[in-house]
Amino acid sequence: MDTMRPKSAFNNNHNKQSKLARTFHKVINLRSATSKITSNNGICLLTSQAKVKEDREHFEKHRHLDKKEEEFKARNRAVMEALLAKLFAGITSIKAAYAELQMAQNPYNNEAIQMADQSVVDELKAISELKRSFLKKELDLSPQVTLMLAEIQEQQGLMKTYEITIKKLESEAEHKGTDIYSLQKKLEDCVSFNKSLENKLNSSGSLSLSMFENLRLSVLNPTHFVQFQQHTLRSIRSFVRLMIREMESANWDLDTAIKFIEPDSIFAEQSHSCFAFESFVSKTMLEGFNNPNFGLPSESLPLNNKTQLLFFEKFKKLISVNSKNFLAQNPSSSFCKFTRAKYLQLVHAKMECSLFGNLNQRKLLSTGGVPDSAFFAAFAEMSMRVWLLHCLAFSFGQQVSIFQVKKGSRFSEVYMESVTPNDVDTEPSVSFTVVPGFKIGKTVIQSQVYLSPVTAPAS
Repeated sequence: MDTMRPKSAFNNNHNKQSKLARTFHKVINLRSATSKITSNNGICLLTSQAKVKEDREHFEKHRHLDKKEEEFKARNRAVMEALLAKLFAGITSIKAAYAELQMAQNPYNNEAIQMADQSVVDELKAISELKRSFLKKELDLSPQVTLMLAEIQEQQGLMKTYEITIKKLESEAEHKGTDIYSLQKKLEDCVSFNKSLENKLNSSGSLSLSMFENLRLSVLNPTHFVQFQQHTLRSIRSFVRLMIREMESANWDLDTAIKFIEPDSIFAEQSHSCFAFESFVSKTMLEGFNNPNFGLPSESLPLNNKTQLLFFEKFKKLISVNSKNFLAQNPSSSFCKFTRAKYLQLVHAKMECSLFGNLNQRKLLSTGGVPDSAFFAAFAEMSMRVWLLHCLAFSFGQQVSIFQVKKGSRFSEVYMESVTPNDVDTEPSVSFTVVPGFKIGKTVIQSQVYLSPVTAPAS
């Protein structure tokens, strides 16, 4: 059994004193440390304020220098902009003076030339002086004032240039107007001359047609047919010219129309394109020529001696008749039926509406009337010639036929005649048939063809 020993009072007091001493020592050390820190903080605080003040002064100094540098750069930039503006204004003034110099030469104006020349010299001197000042760094420009003056100078130069340009254009327009008037006068003279020639040709044609009035059936021969064929072709070409003029007045695209009539055709000259329209008209008008009734179903006639005489009498009767008057007086005649059918076939409804803006001629013909227009008058004259050519062909009492030449066929002088002069040594080929050929019995009347242009072989 362990014996319990009581602690002595001395030990207890000693322990308490030791604890108190340690605590007191800690407090003293803590206050000393605090005192040192406070002192140190005070010293540090004084040192930091001095440094901040020094840094602030250094910053203010640098900022002042930077501001001065920026102001210097801004002024230099403004001076350079003013310099360039003044330079370009001077160039604009030189351009205006040079334009004025050119304008004064035609018509020649000595005083204006000298003034313009002096203006060019003055502006060049000003630019040269500006260059010298820039190179020697002696520019003394007020940027704002210089910019305003340069803008004013440039605008004045531009205005002068525009005024000179307007004067030049007005002068050119006046010359063009004079040329147009002169060309119009020449055109009127040419048209008048052509009309007089056409009237002479028509009158000579009428006189030459009188030879057929006394023609007798017993002396009829193919030469008479060829002669009358020439009159017929003349009326066809006259109508074609009128039709082309009407198309041009209606703003037709003639090239597109030609491609529709004769695709892939090439013309040696632009004026040859009229042969395509002549081909279209002649083929349409001569369609059914080989039939005695000329394609009219209600006019069926047998081919015999009596028929031969009947055709010849029709020819003699109508040779000197006015076509429009005959149509108006004989609306139920075979010729009237033929003319009506051919007009409706040749002049499509859309074509008539495009040329004349309406279908009045078509409607009038369908009701037995006769249109009163130059276009229909030319058509009626052509129709009469074709009808008479048909009557004359069947007056021979022989088999009548027409023929065309295929595209690409080799040209043959026996069956063909070129509508254009052909001096090419090589063998040309046919582009298209302009006027079909005729065969009456054993007699062949040549067809008229347009030959393809022969290109020179590449060397």
